[in-house]
Amino acid sequence: MKRLRTILDHIRLRDKMLLLYFLCVFTPIVLTNLIFYHVTSQNVKEQRIQDITRALEQIKIEFHREFEDAMEISSIFYTDYRLNEVLEETYPHPADYIAVYDSYLRRILNNTYSPVYQSVGGITIYTDNSTLLNSGGISFIDERVKSFPWYTQIPPGRQSKPIFVRTDDSTDEQTHPFSLIRRMNYFYSPSGREKILKIELRMSSIREIFNNLNLQGSLFLLNERGEIEYTNDPKVDINHKSVAYSTLKLPENTMEFKTSYVLTNNLNGWSIVAAVSRDEVLYEMQEPRNFALLLTCVNMLLPTLIIIWITRSLNVRLHRILKHVKKVKNQHFELIPGMESSDEIGQLTGEFNRMTLRIKRLINDVYMADIQRKNLEIQRRHAQLNALHSQINPHFLFNALETIRMRSLMKHEDETARIIHNMARIFRNSLVWNKDRVTLRDELELIRCFLEVQQYRFGERIQYDVQARSEDLDNLIPKMVVLTLVENASIHGIEPLKHGGRIEILFEHEEGRLILTVRDDGVGMSVEQVQRLYGYMQRQEEMGERIGLQNVIYRLKLYYGKRFELAIRSAPGEGTEIRIMIPADRDL
Repeated sequence: MKRLRTILDHIRLRDKMLLLYFLCVFTPIVLTNLIFYHVTSQNVKEQRIQDITRALEQIKIEFHREFEDAMEISSIFYTDYRLNEVLEETYPHPADYIAVYDSYLRRILNNTYSPVYQSVGGITIYTDNSTLLNSGGISFIDERVKSFPWYTQIPPGRQSKPIFVRTDDSTDEQTHPFSLIRRMNYFYSPSGREKILKIELRMSSIREIFNNLNLQGSLFLLNERGEIEYTNDPKVDINHKSVAYSTLKLPENTMEFKTSYVLTNNLNGWSIVAAVSRDEVLYEMQEPRNFALLLTCVNMLLPTLIIIWITRSLNVRLHRILKHVKKVKNQHFELIPGMESSDEIGQLTGEFNRMTLRIKRLINDVYMADIQRKNLEIQRRHAQLNALHSQINPHFLFNALETIRMRSLMKHEDETARIIHNMARIFRNSLVWNKDRVTLRDELELIRCFLEVQQYRFGERIQYDVQARSEDLDNLIPKMVVLTLVENASIHGIEPLKHGGRIEILFEHEEGRLILTVRDDGVGMSVEQVQRLYGYMQRQEEMGERIGLQNVIYRLKLYYGKRFELAIRSAPGEGTEIRIMIPADRDL
């Protein structure tokens, strides 16, 4: 099973669908319909054979009924005492016989039995009584009669059995009728006269029996010797010679059905054979065959169309995904077009498009971040170079401030010394270029130094409040970002006011972000100034000689890209609030 699964893993999806179609649709449908056709054909064939067999049995029974009718009539004549007396009596004058004939013989020979037994074609009594006249139903036994074959077949002796033969003394030259012949010797004849009863069967009834509409073929009535006594096949001539059934040459595709008379008086050993073409037997199988073919076509056509439609939907969309995956491999990040669908392939397409957009965005971000880092490094090097060029002046100024501070301490001017110390710390920090980011703790120290200097300058005109949690003091922020905002609030917001103002600095931590807020109640800014500051967030420009809030925005863009937010709320005469939200990054 594992080997088969491994083999299937290397087969293309289209070939798998074809294999699935042939194994699960085509083959089962074909096999099912073949079995259905075979079973149906066998049932139809067996049913047709049963119909032929039943039709043959019906012919056998009806023919036997015709024979039995003749046997019953012969028994009535055979045991009729009055008839025997009439045939034995010697009539001195023909008128005497005519009177007896009209009063009795005419009635029993012509009127009594013919309406009852429709199968009887004629009744004739042969006698050697010379006083009888040749009349209707009465004939003399002369040399001509003795020459008939049937006469020689009559068994001798007292109370002999009747015989059933095909006679050839009929007026119909085309057909020799069947006749039942027996000696009328039931009563003792003192005169020794010979009396023979011959009952002919009506051939129209025989033809009607053998022309059964349910049996399309040739029928043969065979005697106990296998000779054909009657047939509905016009090609077989049995009127002029005896024909054995075994000598007939039937077509190769002929099927034979046979039924025999067993333990039947005078017909024992006789049989009826039906020679039916195999095509006629199997003719009714064409309808179930055509139905099976139609059912097979319908069962195959509809599932085939549905499977082709579904397979095409799967194969085309998977091939499209594979093509775009190869494009991604060659760094062509193209989205798969088309409407999104809710099946697995549609979900895969949607995820591929999202993955492609994300990869493209990540690549762009990596490139942009790399460019930003390089630009930042260039700016740092440029700033360091400028600092080196002017290093002597800052060092000279720093040394001078230290000298003034020491002189102030010697003269016990502590406040002046403290302010000079704060200015020296601010100035010293501006000379350090080896760190771009500082902790919030270091930034707060510089802010307090700056505010103390400002408070020394303006006295009670400027008030300030700084709030920060101790657990947030280790977070890293860009150097002198908040200090620049405080400086702007002091110089541009509070200084223009005669009565002074208040500055509030608030540091908050919320959901992985550090929120830096600088708020003052100074002169405020106009709407145009606020919009100009927001515009700095959209433009990509060199830093150049810009200072203040523009510098802060530029540096934040270099550090964080689109991950920082700037919110400015200001109005003339209502003060200014600037809020910066950056990712929290702790100094571990």
